[in-house]
Formats: sequence, C-alpha cells, structure tokens
Amino acid sequence: PPPPPSSSHAPLINPPLLSCHLLPSSTLHRAFPSNPQRHNNALASSNLFMKPFLNGDFEWPVLEPPPRSRSGLGNALIWIGARLKECPLKIMIAGPPASGKGTQSEMIAKKYGVIHISAGDLLRAEVAAGSENGNKAKECMNKGELVPDDIVITIVKERLSQADVQKNGWLLDGCPRSLSQAQALERACIRPQIFISLDVPDEIVIERIIGRRHDPVTGKIYHLKYSLPENDKIAKRLTQRFDDTEANVKLRLQTHDRNVKSVLPIYKDIIKKVDGNRPKDVVFKEIDEIISELLKEETWETDAAVALDETSNGSQTRSFSSLRSEERWKGIPTRLNNIPHTREIRQYFYKDVCQATKNAVEDGIHKLKVQIIIPELNPEMDVYRIGTLLELIRELALSFANDGKVVKVCVQGSMGEGIFSGMPLQLAGTRRMLEAMDWGEYEAKGNFIKLGSVGANDVHEADEMFILMAPQNAVGNCIIEDLQAMVDAAGKRPVILVNPRLKDLPSAGGVMQVSGREKRMEFTESFLTCYYFRLLYTAGTQYPILGSLRRAYPLQYELYKRIDLEPGKEKYSIIGSFNSEPSKADINDAFSGHLLRKETPATSIWGFLSSIF
Repeated sequence: PPPPPSSSHAPLINPPLLSCHLLPSSTLHRAFPSNPQRHNNALASSNLFMKPFLNGDFEWPVLEPPPRSRSGLGNALIWIGARLKECPLKIMIAGPPASGKGTQSEMIAKKYGVIHISAGDLLRAEVAAGSENGNKAKECMNKGELVPDDIVITIVKERLSQADVQKNGWLLDGCPRSLSQAQALERACIRPQIFISLDVPDEIVIERIIGRRHDPVTGKIYHLKYSLPENDKIAKRLTQRFDDTEANVKLRLQTHDRNVKSVLPIYKDIIKKVDGNRPKDVVFKEIDEIISELLKEETWETDAAVALDETSNGSQTRSFSSLRSEERWKGIPTRLNNIPHTREIRQYFYKDVCQATKNAVEDGIHKLKVQIIIPELNPEMDVYRIGTLLELIRELALSFANDGKVVKVCVQGSMGEGIFSGMPLQLAGTRRMLEAMDWGEYEAKGNFIKLGSVGANDVHEADEMFILMAPQNAVGNCIIEDLQAMVDAAGKRPVILVNPRLKDLPSAGGVMQVSGREKRMEFTESFLTCYYFRLLYTAGTQYPILGSLRRAYPLQYELYKRIDLEPGKEKYSIIGSFNSEPSKADINDAFSGHLLRKETPATSIWGFLSSIF
C-alpha cells in the first residue's frame, strides 16, 4: 500500500463524512504484532474505497500497536464507515383548500432548497405551452372533467426527472389525488421520505375562502377579516372568485377528503399530520422540526472491509469484501433463485409482509392470509428452509408487539388419535424452535408474545391477535374444523394465516374429498389475501424465473416480467395489474402481450352454441 500522508497535513476529514474504526484490536495485532506503521498502511489502503466520497484534505490517524496477546499471522479487518452527504429531500404535502399549503411550501423550499412542484401549476403551464399533454388536459378542463391520471403522472414524472430536481430534491404539492395516481408513482419508484398533511377544520377553511378577495390591478389577495385592503379605493375594486361560495367550498372539501382517504393506505407509515389552524410561523416550526428529525434518521452509511493478508515472505495481497450493503429495492429483488437468499432479500420480504398486514389490520379486516412462495419458503422445493419461515413469523409478531399488541403465535399440534395421530412433516419440531428462538432483549415473549396451538381452547381474553404458522391439512386429518372454531372464538380480533395449505387431502375412505367440502372451501376463501408473492416458471419447471406475481394490501395484484440485462444482471418490469388473483390464462395473455380475455356476448346461433359447448 502507499505510505500514509504526512501527519503535518491538513486536519482530519470532516467527521460527518468519514469515520474509521478498527475491529477487533486483537485481530490487528495478529496481522501486525509490533508495527504501527503497518496499521497506518492498512488505513491508507482504504483510500481505494473512500476516493469517491472524499472532498478535500485529510490525514490518517497515527495508531499505537495493541498489547501483544498472541503471535502469528492473520487478517486485519478495518471497518470503514463512509457517511455520505444526505440524499436530496423528497417531500409530499397535502391539505384542504386555503389550509396554508402554498405558504408552507414556500417556507420549506426557502429553508431546505428543495424544488416546489405544484401539479396544478404544471398542468396550467402545459396548457399555456400548447403541448400534446396540455391540449389533452385543456380539452378535459373545458368539458368540466378531471384530467386523466396518466396525463397528470406523465407531466409530474417529467418534471421530477429534470436536473434541478434531481440535484436539490422536491416538494410535491397536489399529487397524488387518487389511489391510481399513488400506485402509478409507486410503480415509477417515486416515493417521498415524508408526507405532510395539514389539518384545518372545515368551518375555518370555509371562512378563509369565502372571505378572500382579489385585486385585479395588483394581483394581490386580501381577506375581509384577516388581511384588509389598505384604503377604500382598493376595497372598491376587489373581486371574488365565482366559485368561492360556501356551497362550492363544501363540495371541494368533500373531494379533498376522498382524495386523502384514497391515498392514505399508501403513505400511512410516513404521514405526519400538522395542525394548520395556527399562525404560519408556528405551523412551520413544527414542520421544520419534523424534517430536521427526518434528516437525522436518514443518515446513510456504506460499510466496507479491507483485508490485508500478510504472507510469510512479507508480501501482501489485498482482498475486499462488503460487510454490510443493505439494498433498498424499488420493485422486486433480483437473483431469487440463488440459495440461500441473502439477509437483505429476506429482510425485504419481511418488511413487505409486515407493512401490508398492518395496513389490513388497521383497516379493520380480521381474517387475513399471507402467501409468500419464494424458494426458501416453498416446501415443494428441496431448498426449503424452515428457519426462514420461523424468522418471518417472528418479525411479523414483533412488528405488532412493538405497537403494544398481545400476539399469540400458534402452531397446530398433533392430529388424529392412537396410531393414526401425527402432524405434517413441515411443522415437526417447530413449536420447540419457537420456544428456543431469540425474541428480543425486552422479554417480548411471555409479555407481548405468547405461544399456542390452533383451536378455540387457545383463545384467551388477553390475546389481541393471532398469527398461525402454516396451518395445513394432512392425509386423513383436517385442520379446518379447529381453525374455524378458533376464528369464531376470536370474534373481531385479527387472525392471520401465514402460508396456509388448506386444500382437501384424501383419507382412506375419501371423506375429505366429499363430505362438507363446499363449506370448508367457502371458509378458507373468506380470508383476505393481504400479501401475496410467488415466482412464475414455465409449467413443470423451476428454472428460469419468468416473472413474479405480487400483492401488498391495499394495492392490486401486480404482474412482473423478469428481463435479462447485461450478463449477471436482471430486472423485473411490471406488465399488468389485476383487482383479484389472475388466472393462468390472464397471466399467459399478459406475457404474450395480448389484452386480458373478456367474455363476449354470442352474436349468432353458432356463437350461442359455441358458448354452451
């Protein structure tokens, strides 16, 4: 490695940009028993990692050798924490008419340097410019119709892609205004770090709007109560907008309420509600505190390791490895056929499942189902890992326990009697594994998380929700009766099935195939699928991956196609969405580029006969 710079060089690099830690000292000692210069050389070699991040002069710290504890050669691991400059801010702001949204947007933009983007202003600019999208929007406006979502999203995406926005960040105002717009932004990987919602009582909004007056000469806005004109001359020429009437304002408020409620499920984890019925400086102070706190939490660190191998002849070879690189996917993780899955991939799915399930529970749905079929969670594949399922159950349970809920995690026990008793092989030993798992350092298990079995006898008054681990039928035995009794006993408390397998299996007498099957299937289908993910392959194969099907409540089912890029790289591109789980025919049609199949009425006797046969 190159020698370190002189210690008389400029001061150490700005601490927010770089911090160096040696882990552990005994490991360094094994590599460099008595040579502090070699320690410095090891640090100097890390410049290979830091070069993209360093702005300006720096010096390497001088290290004293650790106490000698053992001899021998080894690897020195130097943990380099490069604290990058914060990424540009991404903010959405919403509020009813006259809530002070424009004023607050100006104050936010002035302090934080973000670009204020108003969807309404963008549309008006497009209309004024006579662009293709502007002409389409103008046509809708002239008819009194809403501008189509695709036009709004296209215009917003174009503005967000421009250089000034990419550099400085954005504050988006007036978009999204519908669930479909929010979903379109999500698919385009446009998501804010924070969603600010200004709350102002309806009666205050009405008072603010109907009292507004406009000066046609200067363009200044006055208010009959809060901002009076300077003299009688100005007062006499003031005008009022034709739609600033109480009846119109009430209609606009109803529209705003519908818009907010429709997008709330998408952003509920990042929404910050602010009381807008206060002086503007007081409101901004609270918003400023929220954004400042966000910036503290959003510090992004990249970690790398430098391993210097010292050979017996004193020469060195350098090897590098990433110690922690959490990728934040937008869409679908790649390389899902690589087993075992990386920790980052598993964490992606755990978070995805937890968020979708929380959304459904908060909406008051109490019979829920999670179906996630990736290779490590697919018992039909030889790479199935029960540990991944246990980890998913733990993450889901802890996500609710952290909110103060008492969660009961249930695994079905032995079914049948005498020599016919037994349980599905997939679940064998899982109760003991759950007992032995680490449930966190705050004694969550026993206080907020309890373990039980499937059945009404394990439903107690203190339990607030139930997570059932892979409930399933076995040959000759059916779990559905116990499951139904448990759901009935739980009442309106959420019951969440994780990877259930409740299809009928035959018994010796074929009873499960016939007796009561319709009612059993009706019961199993009554559970709402709050999360669904499975990989798609050509029928009868498990390679290569053709695409995936995903649903995270409250979004629709989304169909993705896997696309090979350059060697070793791939991506998933969305090709369709469905209100309910698509059939094989729907999926095949989407992959072949055809429109979804639709039932067409018979137009002749032959068409009528064809529809019958």
